[in-house]
Amino acid sequence: MVAVPSLREPRDEVSLRHLATIAFPMIVSQGSETIMLFFNRYFVSFLGSDHIPASMSGGLSQFVFTSFFTGIVGYVNAMAAQYHGAGKDERCVQSVSQGLWLSLAFTPMLLALIPLVHRGFAWAGHTPAQVALEFAYFRILMFGSLLYLFQAVLTGFFVGIGRTRMVMVASVIGIFVNVPLNWALVLGRLGIPSLGIEGAAIGTLAGTLCIVSILFAAYLRSPEWRVYGGPGAWRFRWDLAGRLLRFGTPAGAESLVNVFAFNVFVQLMHSYGPAVASAVTITFNYDLVAFIPMLGIGAAVTALVGQRIGAGDLRGARRTAFLGLQVAWGYAGIMMIAFVAGAPALVRVFSRGFTAADAAILPLAETLLRLAAVYTLGDATQVVFSGALRGAGDTTWVMIISGILHWLMAIAAFVLIRIVVLPPVTVWLVFIGFVASLGVSMWLRHRFGGWERIRLVEESPAAAL
Repeated sequence: MVAVPSLREPRDEVSLRHLATIAFPMIVSQGSETIMLFFNRYFVSFLGSDHIPASMSGGLSQFVFTSFFTGIVGYVNAMAAQYHGAGKDERCVQSVSQGLWLSLAFTPMLLALIPLVHRGFAWAGHTPAQVALEFAYFRILMFGSLLYLFQAVLTGFFVGIGRTRMVMVASVIGIFVNVPLNWALVLGRLGIPSLGIEGAAIGTLAGTLCIVSILFAAYLRSPEWRVYGGPGAWRFRWDLAGRLLRFGTPAGAESLVNVFAFNVFVQLMHSYGPAVASAVTITFNYDLVAFIPMLGIGAAVTALVGQRIGAGDLRGARRTAFLGLQVAWGYAGIMMIAFVAGAPALVRVFSRGFTAADAAILPLAETLLRLAAVYTLGDATQVVFSGALRGAGDTTWVMIISGILHWLMAIAAFVLIRIVVLPPVTVWLVFIGFVASLGVSMWLRHRFGGWERIRLVEESPAAAL
């Protein structure tokens, strides 16, 4: 076999500028996801106050069920990063193939879960009308599950090798497909009949299909594929698939457990009634503006930490995490100011479809949004350090501690809402305390944990043949 030189470029010392080069396109990319979600719910709000919480509940439930599988295949990010850092770019290409094969295998499992969710909405105490809207939105999104899995794999590849601009370009183009389609399909424009909340789901899938198509075309034109691709690159490899399952399953389980617990919290908050449900949904819609771009920073930290560890530079891996924290805290500070100072104007954006009966929604949403500013620093901390730990392969510990804290929060919400019957603002304060504790726990693990001894990439060069 003829040796092919690695496509990896030499790296300089980790710097804030280097991190920003990788992170900024991911922030824009994740920001694009935020814009699509924002306008999705904005157009749906025209249909009435009951449609806003339905879109959040249905969309979040879809994310719960896909999160386990996207967490597994999305771990291509860390694998590609470490192989790229170790100079084994052929293994990056092979890792992508394994992620795509696993995505195909996981899709029938996801589709089989659709009938189970209808009962879950009713169990949460939602009205029959709300259940119908939630399930209609959820069902359509679930039929597009394969798209979300493919997107996780291809995004993981480009982020892992540090080529995040490609992800940014695809995501921005996706906005120009998603937003106009949502406008037309939800409200009935351009000669298209109004499809209501179902139109919002269809527009979302169309935007995702666009993003996946662009990323896949870019992957087939990448230097890595041109050198190491071909029919043999598509072969299923038990060693790489097993490695992806071994390290990716805890990451997927963490995502499933966490998002499931968060969904329980949201459904319990919605059980207060339509007014609280709408206020909570409006608040979380703006919280996404703060949180989702932070995920872009976390993904960049995962990739750069993985590259550093693959190259044997543990000092650089530590420095990357703390540089990521600086960037995330800077962004969180801006969001804190916006939430506190701009709460009244921000929540009124969603009031177009409200009636006189909805008067209680806006003041409650303003209060929740101002309180949400408090936990943005905690969110930033946990996203950065959990991203660093995943890049090092420390996925099992992250899964355990994060899962425990999330479910303690969900159980506390159940007790406080259903048994003690406390007001929603009090429960919201408990939620803020949970986010802060999650950030502290991730920092402590990174500071004192044994992540430096974990080996994700095989030691022997022969193993890559």
